[in-house]
Amino acid sequence: MNKITNHMPTAELQALDAAHHMHPFTAGAELAKKGARVITQGKGVWLTDSEGNRIVDGMAGLWCVNVGYGRHELGEVAKRQMDELCYYNTFFQTTHVPAIALATKIAELAPGDLNHVFYAGSGSEANDTNIRLVRRYWDVKGQPERHIIISRKNGYHGSTMGGGSLGGMTPMHQQGGLPIPGIVHINQPYWWGEGGDMTEDEFGLARAKELEDKILELGPEKVAAFIGEPIQGAGGVIVPPATYWPEIQRICQKYGILLIADEVITGFGRTGNWFGSQTFGIRPHIMTIAKGLSSGYAPIGGSIVCDEIAETVGGAGDFNHGYTYSGHPVASAVALENLRIIEEEGIIDHVRNVAHPYLAERWKALEDHPMVGEAKLVGLMGSIALTPDKARRAKFASEAGTVGLRTRERCFANNLVMRHVGDRMIIAPPLVIKPEEIDVLIERARKSLDESYAGLKADGLFVAA
Repeated sequence: MNKITNHMPTAELQALDAAHHMHPFTAGAELAKKGARVITQGKGVWLTDSEGNRIVDGMAGLWCVNVGYGRHELGEVAKRQMDELCYYNTFFQTTHVPAIALATKIAELAPGDLNHVFYAGSGSEANDTNIRLVRRYWDVKGQPERHIIISRKNGYHGSTMGGGSLGGMTPMHQQGGLPIPGIVHINQPYWWGEGGDMTEDEFGLARAKELEDKILELGPEKVAAFIGEPIQGAGGVIVPPATYWPEIQRICQKYGILLIADEVITGFGRTGNWFGSQTFGIRPHIMTIAKGLSSGYAPIGGSIVCDEIAETVGGAGDFNHGYTYSGHPVASAVALENLRIIEEEGIIDHVRNVAHPYLAERWKALEDHPMVGEAKLVGLMGSIALTPDKARRAKFASEAGTVGLRTRERCFANNLVMRHVGDRMIIAPPLVIKPEEIDVLIERARKSLDESYAGLKADGLFVAA
């Protein structure tokens, strides 16, 4: 068996990658010219590339490596399960111990009456499941006309046909005939960028009222569900005003609309609680989970479903839906061990009592930078808004994302993974990050901001729209 450190020269790996590997959300021709950065190792919050550079992973992979890289226990559990039962399905009146044990643990951790798990291979798949579940639920209840699902512009719920349709990202909808019928979108609760002269509380209520307006426009008898991320992740870590979620909850209850909380990013400790719904006081009928469920060590996702929906759908004959890898035994075993690590090592307490308070102080201090207008942080999920004019919360004159991309490139050059969404910079480091590692993250972030700022000034791009 080849060791991962025993690799070809970087240039050869990049050439093979360009020749055969199609990357997600990537302009293939551009990447082929530039050459992908080849990541070879990970330990804790650190990555190593094929040239030996050590990189602070400020994004926990893709929001998922909550317990950090290099946890040997997870590999050992995977091997043990592969030796015992590498695979079996759960379609034909069969089950297996890892799927049972994990579903039981998830039900124990989830709030309220979210006691049932329908497994998927990813968050995208799980959101496709949610479309089927809520429509089947209303069919069984004798209200098949209740099929419309309301979501939000700039929300992200995956990139499958269903998940991509639930999401409200225009660039995704421009490719592949999205959204599919029966899905509509309202505006996002993004006060800093869209709040105008309203206070945050006023804006939160105004954006929540759009849900009620849309329900009345469509007809309450036609609306099946509302779906939203507690904090919009890929949309730029958009933290809603405090007034927003209570009003959304009230409206859903008033009209009998099912509420789906997409916890793919916010679940399993990211916000300082097991689930973002607990952080924001949301009481959903369905939660979408993935990512932190296994800390990315194995592909697994699912829908946590309340008693009422599970009993209604389960009591009406076959639910004709599922995936080959639903509740895969190896992925389930790895996820169960991951949850044990989070629980027994007190990782959520570490987020709440150590990592968040320290990062919050250091993160907020970035607002003294000449092009940082806002620095927000909930748990270990943060964003900074880049602006040429803080007082006006102004946008740049250049095309949206130009400044964010330049800043991201400086971060990567300085061995820090920090993403950009438009002209917002975002982070979500592994939950195990230590104060001294936070210092390195902040040092590299500030250096990258300085370099980006100097470059923008030199090129005449530090200009408000």
